Amino acid sequence: MLLIETFPVGPLQCNCSIIGCKETGEAIVVDPGGDPDDIIAFCDKNNLKIKYLIHTHAHFDHIHGSRAVKEKTGAEICLHKEDEWLYQNLAMQCKMFNFECDEPLPVDRFLDDEEELVVGKSKTKVLHTPGHTPGSLCFSLQDEENVLFSGDTLFSRSIGRTDLWGGSHEKIIKSIKERLMVLDDSTRVVAGHGPDTSIYDERKQNPFL
Repeated sequence: MLLIETFPVGPLQCNCSIIGCKETGEAIVVDPGGDPDDIIAFCDKNNLKIKYLIHTHAHFDHIHGSRAVKEKTGAEICLHKEDEWLYQNLAMQCKMFNFECDEPLPVDRFLDDEEELVVGKSKTKVLHTPGHTPGSLCFSLQDEENVLFSGDTLFSRSIGRTDLWGGSHEKIIKSIKERLMVLDDSTRVVAGHGPDTSIYDERKQNPFL
């Protein structure tokens, strides 16, 4: 009864994922980084009401569409507290990369490590994985299929960059090894950009690990 759809959005083609319960019509949007009309249209087509807008981190390409989706749906904007300063400096980030953006709306809910977000009968666990940013999060969905939404922490055969604000190579490696590599090998990994991978493949083939 669970619908999972991922498609690239925004100027840097961030992977936005929608987790929807067909039974209750509730949905979570992971990283609404742009193209808010496309996100809303998909949910409308599938009779889904967005409950939460959850962000793996607060770089502009992952939050660029959050304001528009929030204004049209009333969904809660959710983020880790340690990335609030980045979130509040969205305009500065966009200016550095020559993009235009509106000021962000206030965060409705700060997410804590290990808490669970419920949509229908499914639970998505919050994993605090600092390194790419201080407040970077991954989201672990354990249902009929185990899926990890890894944001810019873990990519197919790569890891997130650590040369931006608050980044730490030491912390991102620690986060990946201690929080992600302990997940089941079969877990599908939906990265923040690029193709899907799996915990097994990254454990065996990621040169950074």
